[in-house]
Amino acid sequence: MKTFLIYAYATCLVLGSLPKLVKAKAIPDYPYSKKASQIFKTPALVSRRVIEKTHTTVEVTGKEHLIDEPVLFVANHQGLFDILVLLGYLEKPVGFIAKQEIKRIPIIRKWMEQLKCVFIDRSNRRTALKVIDDGVDSLKSGQSMVIFPEGTRSKGLEVGTFKSGSLRLATRAQVPIIPVAINGTYKMLEENGGKVKPAHVRLTIGKPIYPDQYKALKHNQLAIKLQTVIKEEIEKHSTL
Repeated sequence: MKTFLIYAYATCLVLGSLPKLVKAKAIPDYPYSKKASQIFKTPALVSRRVIEKTHTTVEVTGKEHLIDEPVLFVANHQGLFDILVLLGYLEKPVGFIAKQEIKRIPIIRKWMEQLKCVFIDRSNRRTALKVIDDGVDSLKSGQSMVIFPEGTRSKGLEVGTFKSGSLRLATRAQVPIIPVAINGTYKMLEENGGKVKPAHVRLTIGKPIYPDQYKALKHNQLAIKLQTVIKEEIEKHSTL
C-alpha cells in the first residue's frame, strides 16, 4: 500500500506541475542557460518531494566540483530512483539520455523536452548516431547532460562495464566530464522486490575532467578511467 501511495503522490505532483509547464514552454530558448535555470526548479522540487515522501535521506558531497558551464555528467546506475536523486539534489539543470518508452507519458515527456533530454530507441541501433547528434546539440545549447554508460540498472553495488560510445557527447561537444557516484538507490526499490522503502543515498560529485585532460585518451580508455573512479568511490562506502 505504501508503494502505491508514493506512486499516487508522485502522479499528483506531476499533474500539479502542468501550469508551470505551460509557462516554461513560453520562455524563449535563447540563451538556453537562462531558461534552464528557471524551468529546472519545478522538476527539481517535484523530485525532492517524492524522495522525501519515501523517507529516504540523501547525502551529497563534492558540490565544490560543480562548474558554471555545460558538462557531461557520467554516473553509475543502481536503480529507478537515480534520475529523481540527480534531478533533486545535483543542484544543476540537467537533461538525460532517456528510453523511448518515456515519451508515452505526456506531462513528463514535455518536461523532458524542455530540459533538452534525448530519447533513444534501444530496439533500433541505427538511431544511435542521431542520439549522439541530439545530445551534442543539447550540450552546445548550454544544457548539461547525464549519461549512464552501464546501459542498464545494476540493482546493487556492482558497477557494470561502461560502454564508451556515449562519451562521444563530451568529446564532440568539447565539454568537461564530471563523474558522479550514486550509492544506495537500489535499496529504495530493487532490493525489495519492487516495494518502495526508505534508504540512505550518497551522491558523490567528482572532479571535472577537462577536454585538454582527456583528448589524448581513446574512448574506451576514458570509459575505463571513469568507471574506475566511480567504482572506487562506491567501494569506500559499501557498508551504507
